[in-house]
Amino acid sequence: MYALVDCNNFYASCERVFNPSLRQKPIAILSNNDGCVISMSDEAKALGLPFGAPIFKWEAFCKKNNIKVLSSNYPLYGDMSSRVMSILQQFSPDVEVYSIDEAFLEFKGFEAYNFDDYGTQIRKRILKWTGIPTSVGIAPTKALSKVANKIARKFPNETKGVYIIDSEEKRLKALKWILLGDVWGIGRGLQKQLAEKGCKKAFDFTQLSDDWVRKNFSITEWKLKKDLEGISKITLDEVKSKKAIATTRSFENTFSDIENIKERISTFATSCAEKLRKQESSCYMIIVILSSDRHKKDLEQHRVSKTVKLSYPTDSTLTICKYAVKAATSIFKKGIEYKRAGVIVTGLVPTYNHQLNIFEQENPKHKPLMLAIDGINEKYKDYKIKLGNQDLERTWKMRQERLSPRYTTNINDILKVK
Repeated sequence: MYALVDCNNFYASCERVFNPSLRQKPIAILSNNDGCVISMSDEAKALGLPFGAPIFKWEAFCKKNNIKVLSSNYPLYGDMSSRVMSILQQFSPDVEVYSIDEAFLEFKGFEAYNFDDYGTQIRKRILKWTGIPTSVGIAPTKALSKVANKIARKFPNETKGVYIIDSEEKRLKALKWILLGDVWGIGRGLQKQLAEKGCKKAFDFTQLSDDWVRKNFSITEWKLKKDLEGISKITLDEVKSKKAIATTRSFENTFSDIENIKERISTFATSCAEKLRKQESSCYMIIVILSSDRHKKDLEQHRVSKTVKLSYPTDSTLTICKYAVKAATSIFKKGIEYKRAGVIVTGLVPTYNHQLNIFEQENPKHKPLMLAIDGINEKYKDYKIKLGNQDLERTWKMRQERLSPRYTTNINDILKVK
């Protein structure tokens, strides 16, 4: 059996944990730079606020309906997510963290368990220890556990937040209820193709022949079909090293001078290098991207990238920043107002197992230096050691005018009990 544990309205729920005055009130959470709505509470959904709504167009609507609008507080959300996932590991040794607010659990050897009680225990412990409400769906396969979770979330009064598909009758009833577009793994393109075959519900998809699905789609769609039929074909994903690491961001304002561009590129390159070392990888290639503001049609547009190939693999912040800044300088164009930039490191190899270059190698002093810097940065978190060409005040220059305190990650923001 598998379980899919999903945190309800996760970002809004995190804000409510530390600010109880927001409970039962409509909340909307904005994207980077306070751009558009990326999460909201059930109360805000009921008022008709759409996902992806640009806040500058919906500001008056939010004020009229008393919707509390907040900037994304990623340090808080990430920390709360880590707490939830650590709790889930107490219920099963096999846990796949699917996203910041979702995780799959596999129950091997749990045949004698009462899964209704077990799912209720999961919900109660997470709620008691973190204050985050969850929904739990349990079924024989991963795809069906997703369907069960949707039912638990859709009908909280009837299910008490836990729904189990443990019979053929329940499986068929669930598949005949859920729309094809709401099924995990079925995107718009696949939905459109299946609609041509008369598929509207998940049940319709399972009625197609295996041969037709294999002939017209890939093995992935066939595995999904079998999973929905109750035959487990989609297993828990193992944690794998990434094949490329990217850090891309929009600026809070447009920049037309090279100094600001170089500072941003240096900061993004530093982030990539830290991620490389965390997964014990090194890169052979660095890609730098610069892009103007595509929304300002009256201005000259310029989107360009440059790839730098290294003669030896590296995970050094100093080396990666050096070549990234050089690349940005070479593709920078005067007179352009740049709104977005990014650094991608690829051509990844294991740091401690790769082909050596007889003529060129990394400066041997970089390894112990990076190890010391990572240790200090991990210990002091926000008070990071930075390169001289980085902004010493902030890592990301984002507009966050509605940001709540970082209750769990900044000592100055910890709640004071009176």
